This record gives sequence, C-alpha cells and structure tokens, in this order.
Amino acid sequence: MKITLLSIMLLSILSHFLAAEIEVGAAAPKVSVADHTGKVVDLGAALKEGTTLVFFYPKALTGGCTKQACSLRDSWDVLKERGVTIYGVSADTAELQKEFRDRYEFPFALIADTDQVVCKAFGKGKYSRQAYLFKDGVLVWRDLKASTTKQAEDVLAALDALEAK
Repeated sequence: MKITLLSIMLLSILSHFLAAEIEVGAAAPKVSVADHTGKVVDLGAALKEGTTLVFFYPKALTGGCTKQACSLRDSWDVLKERGVTIYGVSADTAELQKEFRDRYEFPFALIADTDQVVCKAFGKGKYSRQAYLFKDGVLVWRDLKASTTKQAEDVLAALDALEAK
C-alpha cells in the first residue's frame, strides 16, 4: 500500500513538472477562472475572437513582474490599435491582482489563477515569465522566456512578423 501511494504521488509530481507546453498552431485551452474583480472569465471563449495576448508572471507587485506588466501598459494604445486584448495571469488572489492593477493603472484584466487551472492548461509546471499570442483561437506565437522590460516590444515584433507572412 505504501509503495502504491508513493508511486501515485511521484507520478503526480512528475506530471506536474513535465507537462508539455502548448505548441504554436494549438487550439486555445478551454478554461474559466476569476479575474481581479472576482468575476469568472471564460478565457477559452475570449481567446477564440481576434488577437489576444496571455502573459504569465510569477508574483504581483514584485520588481520584474511590475516591469513586465508596465511595459504592456505603456504600449497599450499601440497594442489596442492593433486589436490586441490582454490578460495577465499569476497564482495571486483576486484581491492582490486588483491591488496590482489599481496601483499601476493597468488597462487590461489580471487573472487570479490561485488553483493554477490556467497554468496547467498551458502545460506549464510552475509560474514563470511567459507570453502567448492567440489569433482567432489558435496559438500563433509564444515566448517561453519573456522579457521584463521589453515584453510589449517583443509582442509588437511578433505581430509585425505575423502580418508579414
């Protein structure tokens, strides 16, 4: 019995860390989760329409995560003109996400993925700085080592490359 229980625990841990990242060309994950207001967002449905950026960050109100999100905030007008909707995601509570959003005046929604539903749906084993760009429900670009200060610049370059195709 102890060996069986230990085996199950080990497999669960390994599957958590060895989850496959979603690949370019994959359909958007179908998940629903609370945003910074506590309202449930059907992220799967939101990713099906237009161009949507989902960026992950480890912890709200920390230096690198603030720089990453502020990069997108500071380029909001350009991104909005290009038709991009943005969702920031971390494992923080809705209350902390709201504080983060309010303090830095982010014009986009922050997702409170406290149960790591979104994280797992994207095949991530843990929260790290990453970004995913979807076009009409299909993953068209991903950055698995997203920049802190140049997140918006990288997204805009990806949009330019996609439009050039």
